[in-house]
Amino acid sequence: MIEPIGNQYIVARPVYSKNAFREHHQKKYRPHKTFLDHLKECFSCSSQKAKRIAFSLFPIASWLPAYRIKEWLLSDIVSGISTGLVAVLQGLAFALLVNIPPSYGLYAAFFPVIIYFFLGTSKHISVGPFPVLSMMVGAVVMRLVPEANEATDSLLTNDTEVVDQKVMVAATVTVLSGIIQLAMGALQIGFVVIYLSDSLISGFTTAAAIHVLVSQLKFILQLSVPAHSDPFSIFKVLQSIFSQIEKTNIADLVTSLIILLIVFVVKEINQRYKAKLPVPIPIELIMTVIATGVSYGFDFKNRFNVAVVGKMQSGFQFPIAPNVTIFQETIGDGFAIAIVGFAVAFSVASVYSLKYDYPIDGNQELIAFGLGNLFSGFFKGFASSTALSRSGVQESTGGKTQIAGLLSAIIVLIVIVAIGFLLEPLQKSVLAALALGNLKGMLMQFAEIGRLWRKDKYDCFIWIVTFICAIVLGLGLGLAASVAFQLLTIVFRTQFPKCSTLANIGRSNIYKNKKDYNDMYEPEGVKIFRCPSPIYFANIGFFKQKLTDAVGFSPLRILRKRNKALKKIRKLQKKGLLQATPKGLICTVNDIKDSEEELDNNQIEELDRPINATDLPFHIDWNGDLPLNIMVPKVSVHSLILDFSAVSFLDISSMRGLKTILQEFIRIQVDVYIVGTDDDLLEKLSRCEFFDDEVNDSIFFLTIHDAVLHILMKKDDSTSKFSPSQEKEMKQDFTINTNGGLRNRECQIPVETKF
Repeated sequence: MIEPIGNQYIVARPVYSKNAFREHHQKKYRPHKTFLDHLKECFSCSSQKAKRIAFSLFPIASWLPAYRIKEWLLSDIVSGISTGLVAVLQGLAFALLVNIPPSYGLYAAFFPVIIYFFLGTSKHISVGPFPVLSMMVGAVVMRLVPEANEATDSLLTNDTEVVDQKVMVAATVTVLSGIIQLAMGALQIGFVVIYLSDSLISGFTTAAAIHVLVSQLKFILQLSVPAHSDPFSIFKVLQSIFSQIEKTNIADLVTSLIILLIVFVVKEINQRYKAKLPVPIPIELIMTVIATGVSYGFDFKNRFNVAVVGKMQSGFQFPIAPNVTIFQETIGDGFAIAIVGFAVAFSVASVYSLKYDYPIDGNQELIAFGLGNLFSGFFKGFASSTALSRSGVQESTGGKTQIAGLLSAIIVLIVIVAIGFLLEPLQKSVLAALALGNLKGMLMQFAEIGRLWRKDKYDCFIWIVTFICAIVLGLGLGLAASVAFQLLTIVFRTQFPKCSTLANIGRSNIYKNKKDYNDMYEPEGVKIFRCPSPIYFANIGFFKQKLTDAVGFSPLRILRKRNKALKKIRKLQKKGLLQATPKGLICTVNDIKDSEEELDNNQIEELDRPINATDLPFHIDWNGDLPLNIMVPKVSVHSLILDFSAVSFLDISSMRGLKTILQEFIRIQVDVYIVGTDDDLLEKLSRCEFFDDEVNDSIFFLTIHDAVLHILMKKDDSTSKFSPSQEKEMKQDFTINTNGGLRNRECQIPVETKF
């Protein structure tokens, strides 16, 4: 019963243990589904299920019929053209990161977009090359192509055989990553992306941006830099660059710096005045047209010996079969590329889905990206995801649906089959500068270190360790080490939880950490201990130590002391040297010498057993005065309440440890109560045979206040201040008095409590 009184409420209900609550409210039996039941449900078939699966596998069937031509088509056309032009330039630029000719970047900007148009669920992301993935694929290419380690750059010597090998490696690892993504989507394990936190992705992409920056220096300076793919490779590349800095091509350097400066300034203008500009200024396109015209008009290739894009093959090349032997050497890289590509794309897609209020399906996204990478790899492209800047262009220019992506692919197609030759005079240093111009957002993520340090130290450490690992070990090994460290931080958080001792606050049913408030009430002889973490094999020892610190004594030590004392008392009783009086036990001699060595040599198992004094003709008060030479620490706690409301699970090892802890307290006459547990946890304890004669399920209560009131009523029953006639006429109900003590009052509802 709940009675509202202004902004307060009065509740009157019985004091509930778990068993009493279950019986009073007639808990229903819910059979749990077996593995066979799940299989039957999975393989069952109906028209509605078939329709749902069809719409899930082909999202275009659900959104295309609802397309609003008059409202959306013009916006999608403008957005598609703008995004397509950016995709062409980024495809050419990011191909340099893969260490293959720029023209192959156009294939990576075309095929994944077509596949995503039919299978993707996000309406706003622009699928295609992404600098981090391109860098990861490029690291595999450098590692597996032997000629890439020579002193001369194969891209500048037109070594056809080496180029073909590089394209084969890039295409093969792309196909492998597509297979992995497709398998993950088919198995419905898209949830794996949750193991990459925002802090980890931020630190990883920032480190990748540094790798991209270093890798593009050789094109900006036009130096012959040996390829490195092992750990510490970034430092070896920098050493090689600085050792031959005097060979820098000044024309490439000046062109790159001018392009970078203009791109940064215009992008800043686009960002600052994005609300006023109808569309962002397409600075990449403008600078590419100007740079290509200047290079062609002044014949930079012959006059200044600059490196240019060179021959652009018109049309598509024949598809190739991936080299299966490369699969074995790149399985780890393929998995890392698949995970990173999906994680980045899904993160960006989630932002737009929340902004425009439409659902996205992680598993379907895996299938779309997997098939896109498969086609891209077969047609000599490389791994794709989504570039943040390109997706921003598609969204900011008014893109409404995947139609904008399809139109951007058509722009790329036109360049591939018709006008690609116009880009042949374009300097590679210009493409490198354009690639660096897209790194500003990722490089600005350094600012997150301070923000994370103020908000969460663990997340800050994840960011820093991820960045350092990716820089030092490379992107593949760095990602694996970062995920391992991130999971380790979760272990740290649960292995060393912030346990606390609770007390009553405000004379109500609210219990808080007694260190946090002034007006606290702690019932005499009652300790309330809270563990805000799952209890498992790694932290059961820490839990026991914190519990011992909270109660102020070790129950096992007290138990052993009492068993040792019991042996002494039995010896004295047999010799007739003890007398039981109303004031306690009295020894009839003044001096007794007993060998401690005899007691210390007893087996530990005997000292850990429950105290059994039924054979003695008197009762032993362990907190009273004991006979001469018998010293046992006194225990001021008679009841212990464990708040398990935040304990989500217990494993088998922790169950054994918890049961041992409970037995130790129970054997020294400290009543233990557990509150806040979930019913599923209780069922698991029952299945694992946790309960016995000592530890039974009657110790579980609904709330802390239920357990406290039960303890107070139990204590009052044993030390009642009322006469027997008064006890028959009324039931006791306890509230907390304003002075912190206890008072009795009549209760109109039997065995119920009022707050």
